[in-house]
Amino acid sequence: VDSNSKPKMAKRENSAYLRRQQAVSVRRAFKAYGSSKAPNHILQNLNMTVEKGTIYGLLGASGCGKTTLLSCIVGRRRLDNGEIFVLGGKPGHKGSGVPGKRVGYMPQEIALYGEFSIKETMMYFGWISEMKSSDLMDRTFLLFLDLPSQSRLVKNLSSNNKKKNVTAFLFFVMFGMNTCLLKLVKLPTRFLINTAFIWNHLVQISKDGNKTVIITTHYIEEARQAHTIGLMRSGKLLAEEAPATLLTMYNCSSLEEVFLKLSRIQGQQNSTNDELLQKNMNLATLHWGKNQEPVYVTEESGVVGLNFHQKKEPEPTSNGYYIVNIESEQEDVDEKSQGGCNKCLDLFKLTTKGKTKALLQKNFLRMWRNVGVMLFIFALPVMQVILFCLAIGRDPTGLHLAIVNDEVTRNNLTMDTCPVYNNCTIKFLSCRYVSSLRTDTIIKDYYTDLDAAVQAIRDGKVWGALYFNANYSKELMARVLLGTGADEETLELSDIKVWLDMSNQQIGLMLNRDLQFAYRTFAQNMLTSCGNNPKVADIPIQFQEPIYGSNDPSFTDFVAPGVILTIVFFLAVALTSSALIIERMEGLLDRSWVAGVMPHEVLFSHVITQFVVMCGQTALVLIFMISVFNVQCEGNIFLVVLLTILQGLCGMCFGFVISAVCELERNAIQLALGSFYPTLLLSGVIWPVEGMPIVLRYISYCLPLTLATTSLRAMMSRGWGFGEPDVYYGYLSTIIWIVAFLTVALMVLKMKKG
Repeated sequence: VDSNSKPKMAKRENSAYLRRQQAVSVRRAFKAYGSSKAPNHILQNLNMTVEKGTIYGLLGASGCGKTTLLSCIVGRRRLDNGEIFVLGGKPGHKGSGVPGKRVGYMPQEIALYGEFSIKETMMYFGWISEMKSSDLMDRTFLLFLDLPSQSRLVKNLSSNNKKKNVTAFLFFVMFGMNTCLLKLVKLPTRFLINTAFIWNHLVQISKDGNKTVIITTHYIEEARQAHTIGLMRSGKLLAEEAPATLLTMYNCSSLEEVFLKLSRIQGQQNSTNDELLQKNMNLATLHWGKNQEPVYVTEESGVVGLNFHQKKEPEPTSNGYYIVNIESEQEDVDEKSQGGCNKCLDLFKLTTKGKTKALLQKNFLRMWRNVGVMLFIFALPVMQVILFCLAIGRDPTGLHLAIVNDEVTRNNLTMDTCPVYNNCTIKFLSCRYVSSLRTDTIIKDYYTDLDAAVQAIRDGKVWGALYFNANYSKELMARVLLGTGADEETLELSDIKVWLDMSNQQIGLMLNRDLQFAYRTFAQNMLTSCGNNPKVADIPIQFQEPIYGSNDPSFTDFVAPGVILTIVFFLAVALTSSALIIERMEGLLDRSWVAGVMPHEVLFSHVITQFVVMCGQTALVLIFMISVFNVQCEGNIFLVVLLTILQGLCGMCFGFVISAVCELERNAIQLALGSFYPTLLLSGVIWPVEGMPIVLRYISYCLPLTLATTSLRAMMSRGWGFGEPDVYYGYLSTIIWIVAFLTVALMVLKMKKG
């Protein structure tokens, strides 16, 4: 494209208007990373102009800022200072179409979906670019590339076929979409075949289709066929001209020599601003004065030889030529065409059918084609429920208890031969009591010496020891008959001495309970056999039938509601905590952003996909917990299922927050695991919230699982309905957390999208 072929302008036009007529116009671009104290400057006062219908080669070594510049052009990043116009609008502004279907972007890292077939890969990127399915089927790129079967998975392709598929993908995504007016390609030379054919095709579409192509590569000689090339180094353009013009101007035989010469000039910049400005003018006069082309030089230019003649934004001079006008015009894109009605309609147009179909298909295919992973995902909750119900809440068995009975020893008997009378005989009552002990949990070990029995406790051989005095039966009857008149010795000798190992609280308390229950049974049987009222053996407190629960409550029934919610919640966290990270690491998320996919579309597509899986997990958990292991459920099963699903959805949203915040998968795993135990311990799952200090109690109420656990426990154990505060507070808390997590995840994704 030659500037001389354009009509000369009689007067200066608004420079911002002129920039909008170009395919790309970048003015005074600055971009830096790192801290403000030690910034890493990537773009430094960069100016770039790309005319419509041309091929622009952006050349430079790796790390010079090409990727950052392209990311700003497609709206993935924002400049720290300066302005960019792309196809008449500012990237990221409403109505600009950038990012979106007006711009195609091909990064150097192809990163195809390994679980997709060749056909599915093309369909996916066509759908997110809003191509019709009928148009997609008519594409013939696969024919001339001689690819294998379209149903072949990308991960199963041979090395050579992968290269072919990369090339097909490049052409399909970049040049198969009629609505795409600007193509940006980071040419992956090491992957492509038949590069001459590719360049011929680029030239053809720019000529016939009025399409603009920007190609970046660090192989400089590849760009000779471009209409214009920009040589970039250290965040600045060293030159921006036609290849032939640069070779002539610098009297070089190759573009690499031109780049080397300009790089040396840039590296010698050590003088003051005045000296630099003079050098710029002298160098410009040396190279362009022969053609009588004026050069516009500014003090802002920080590199020798950078103030070159750009042919893109003409300003007429007295001799009829044009000079660059790089005045900063901070004018916004004209959005007058977007009326109020259109804006209102946009609020309801959250996505398109094509994008929804593409994103959902991608998510489902990636799951179902990993059969082993899916089996594990559904087997894991079942395994957790089985382990919980079999291992938690059951009474311990096989507990050894030492018994020392001097009453038997004095009569030259053993415990095996100790007589047990079931009538009113007042003999060997110690043997009658021992026979009342539970045999399903207690193993009786008989000792003849008390010291040996106590030592067995210290050695960990038994959990406790019982001792009966030699006159136990006689003294016990005296205690009963004398009542309040019994002396201290009688009371002392009629006691059963008990030593327990309380290092294990659960076992110690259970033995304590069983010993007391056994004595009550023993006393009631004695009173009954002697014709007395067995109630005399009870303490004068009468416990009526419990309003909720039973007289023999199960720890399993108490913990089960919290365990159900914990399993569903954290399985959902595990499902989603790395979903976005994997796509980001594969480079697929960035490509979707540039194609116009919005953060909420990506987020909600994952929500829908994972919700289906989570519902299956929830069903398995409840079926095994309630139907197989008969965990108590007195309430409405529909409300139980609803709250469990909502908690699973809450866990999914928490996982998305982790996935959005973390850059690396290992960080996401650490954060998810780190949140597990605090949530489990503070949510009242394994211990009542009322047992916590007041500060922790308030913290506990703010966690996602606490009120929900109370709610589910009230429904399953008490049979309460939605009208009770303890129940609907759980639903309300869960919904608030879902909204909060989704909002945070969406905000983080939008910030990272740029």
